[in-house]
Amino acid sequence: MFLAKATNLIVDGLMALVYPQACAICQGCVSKRQLGIACADCWEATHIFSDADTICWKCGAPSLGTIDPEKRTSVRCRRCDDDAYTVARACGEYKGALQAVVLALKREPNVSQQLLNLLAEVQQIPPLDQSTVVIPVPLHREREKDRGFNQAATIGSQLARKLKLPFVDNTLVRTSHSEKHRAGMDASARRDSVAKAFAVSYPRLVEGEKILLVDDVFTTGATVSACAEALLAADAAAVFVLTIARA
Repeated sequence: MFLAKATNLIVDGLMALVYPQACAICQGCVSKRQLGIACADCWEATHIFSDADTICWKCGAPSLGTIDPEKRTSVRCRRCDDDAYTVARACGEYKGALQAVVLALKREPNVSQQLLNLLAEVQQIPPLDQSTVVIPVPLHREREKDRGFNQAATIGSQLARKLKLPFVDNTLVRTSHSEKHRAGMDASARRDSVAKAFAVSYPRLVEGEKILLVDDVFTTGATVSACAEALLAADAAAVFVLTIARA
């Protein structure tokens, strides 16, 4: 263990010297490979959710004020009452280093160790720790062809390997190429754009399973709710949503 850590420190030092990488946010030097595209200072400045945050127990929306830890499971924002998923969680706010890695993932399928560790830590918090299989939010085949990859599948496959859970990316499919969500769309318009847009090709792969549904950003919850509706209709036992960030 000591030898491995020492080797990593030496390699990180040599890489920073020979191939210095600029932080995508502040342009400073990224001194450790595991940090990915953001430096340690920018990661430190990014709001990562913790036990100190009061959130809606269902959708994970941050809530003002504090509450007795024993009562946190009763906190509800009420905006997510009709959403189909069981619960949704994110590593933190869509700002700083988390925003930078999400934007970078849309260009290149690279997941840093820092990000994987954060996602794995969130998954270990109940009830997400009950997950039995990892499934990514799918792209329509035309959009995936244009991009060359599905960033949710990139995240999900590596996270599943780290968690030692099965990864299934061939059963939840997007059946319609709906209009891309625009920044000005309200929650209702987003829901209409993805209504009935997903289907389960192989129900036996999700029947009785507690799904860890993985995506990059949780915005209104419309997409993951539509996915969850299809999975639950195929007799999944639960759908836990995990995203890098929450907009």
